[in-house]
Amino acid sequence: MGTPEPPRPRRNRTTVAVVAASAAVVVACAAVGYLALRDNGDAEAGPQPTPTPSASASDGSTDRGTGGGGSAPLVPGWNTVVNAKRGITFDVPASWKRQSADWVSYVTENDDPKEKPLVAMMAPAVLEEKWCTSDDDKDGTPEESSLASVGTTGEQGAKSAAEAAEDTAETWVYGLYTQPDRSRLTVGEPESFRTESGIEGSLVTVTSSGTPKKGKCDSDGKAVTFAFKNAEGRFVSWTYVGAHGVPDEVSDATIRRILGTVRLYKDGDGAD
Repeated sequence: MGTPEPPRPRRNRTTVAVVAASAAVVVACAAVGYLALRDNGDAEAGPQPTPTPSASASDGSTDRGTGGGGSAPLVPGWNTVVNAKRGITFDVPASWKRQSADWVSYVTENDDPKEKPLVAMMAPAVLEEKWCTSDDDKDGTPEESSLASVGTTGEQGAKSAAEAAEDTAETWVYGLYTQPDRSRLTVGEPESFRTESGIEGSLVTVTSSGTPKKGKCDSDGKAVTFAFKNAEGRFVSWTYVGAHGVPDEVSDATIRRILGTVRLYKDGDGAD
């Protein structure tokens, strides 16, 4: 089924929801398969996806990740991202590319033929989609790695915000950067965090160190997850995940500034 997996891919498995998929994204994700959304996460395997590098929309002409609305950005010059299904909105700098509202990024175990998602995020915004390009498996098809992504996730089944934040952050770093080795993960203690809009929740930072570099684009990783309850009283989370220990690494100040804009979204909010 498809070409063999490279030894240690460092890429999101990216596809779109089966509902309301935009034509541009469908073309970009050719042969990947579809995901169906579910309440306890943001992705569930439907038809088995073919192993593939991250796909991206073909152009930036569509208003991406807005879900049809969203409050004006809290930071002048930034753009608003909306996950209407989870009731969350936040802002990102203009240099981050917003994907469509139905776009789902996820990671799997490298050796899982069914590519069951370990963790996923909806309507992400991506920084430098082609940050690194390589053909480590020498199959003639270059694979692209992004520098960083931010997005939101449902956390049904979590018993606390701290539990949700730790599990999600740890899974992103493991899935994208260290698997099958969990020994290189450093999991920070949960800390309380309050966004500018007054949302209170739990924040956990996970990093990896000393991960063997087996390919050109391999690096250590970092994830910052903020878990909280949405307007329906359900646990949800916002996550930053990106390369760690590289010259272009996104600063903690930028991550915290983006996180500070997280707020609840309701249908009918003004367009951004």
